[in-house]
Order: sequence, then C-alpha cells, then structure tokens
Amino acid sequence: MDTANSIDIEQKLGYQFQSKELLAEALRHSSYVNEQPASDLRDNERLEFLGDAVLNLIVGHMLMERYPQMKEGELSRTRANLVNETQLATMARAIGLGSALQLGKGEIQTDGMEKNSILAGAYEALIAALYLDSGFKATFSIIEKNFVPIVDQVQSASDSHDYKSRLQEWVQEKHSAIPNYTVINEKGPDHDKTFWVSVTVFGIEAQGSGKNKKAAEQDAARKALEILEEEF
Repeated sequence: MDTANSIDIEQKLGYQFQSKELLAEALRHSSYVNEQPASDLRDNERLEFLGDAVLNLIVGHMLMERYPQMKEGELSRTRANLVNETQLATMARAIGLGSALQLGKGEIQTDGMEKNSILAGAYEALIAALYLDSGFKATFSIIEKNFVPIVDQVQSASDSHDYKSRLQEWVQEKHSAIPNYTVINEKGPDHDKTFWVSVTVFGIEAQGSGKNKKAAEQDAARKALEILEEEF
C-alpha cells in the first residue's frame, strides 16, 4: 500500500483509521493477491460485500428522511441510481482512490485504476473498513456528508416528473375537463409557510401539501393520479 496515498485518502474522507490493516485490505484488489500465492494476504472482496450493504442502508435512511412522500418502489429505484457502479466510481475518483489501490501487473497495464468496476468495488470496501473501524454512527456521518449533494438533487429529478403535466395529459386522453387547483389552507410565518391545495378532476378530489403553492399542487396532482390510475 502506498502510505502517502492512503494518508491522502484519510484526509479527504476526514477520518483516520485506527486499524491500518483494515484500510490496506480495502485497497487490495484480488489481482494483486493472486500474483502472490505464498502470502496470506486477503483481497477486498469480502469488504466490498459488506460495504454494499452499509451504503444501501445509509443512503436508504437518508432518502426516507428527506422524501417522506416517496413510496417503496420509488425509494428502491432512487437508491439504486445513487449507489450504482458509475456513481460509486465517481465518488472513488473524488478521493483519489485509484492511485492508492494495490493491483496486479495485468490490471496496472490495462489501467485498472481507472475502471469503474474496480473503483466502485474498492469504494464499497473502503466504506466497510470505515464501518468496522469506527462503528455505524461515524460511518453514517461521513457517508451523509459525501452523499448529501446527490441525494438533494433527487428533489429536482422528482420535480421533473411534473405530476401536474401528467395529470393534464391523463384527463385529456379521457376527454375530461381541465384539473382545477384551489388553495384551501396555509399556515406558518412567511419564511416557513405550508400550503394545502385541493385538485378536482374527473369526478374526484385530492389534497396535497408543500412549502410553496407549486409543490402543494404537484403533491395534489400526484395523489389525484394515484386515485385515477386505481379506479380507471
């Protein structure tokens, strides 16, 4: 293990490992171990397995907290998009993980330190090493700090669904009237208001809430769509 690079990784993570062997194992690819049959070195694949579970748990927890309106299916799809190979490889590159990996000669010759699959696996292994070294609370804090920017982008992605437009398209297909939105309540000070909106369309009524009128309308439209898709 390149000590200088591993120290750099610790600095970028904001965490200093108590067990340097755990860190070394997380950075040790199977191609390196396979070239040293006489050694008792362990590659990072077991840690990769554990890190995958830790990441899924913590990112899932973050999504549950930030987006209480999301249903199970949407939560699962969103989490899968946030912890996929491409995204994890990007996270690995951000902390210079590739330059710290121990790779076999073949992988070095084929630029293995830049392969998404190797980087993503090493990132998961690093998370597992962090979890085993520090426990859940510290691991959660570090992962949250790194994932907050992309988790917060989920809201804009969710908004791109534009439930109001989808509801409009749905009723137009049925040759029905235009949905009618009405603000039915608002509470709180000007800097922290919550709005409640009702939408009536195609013989049904649904109510939604949000921190502004647009968000409340989107929530109402989403609920109206759910009712209509169940009934028709």
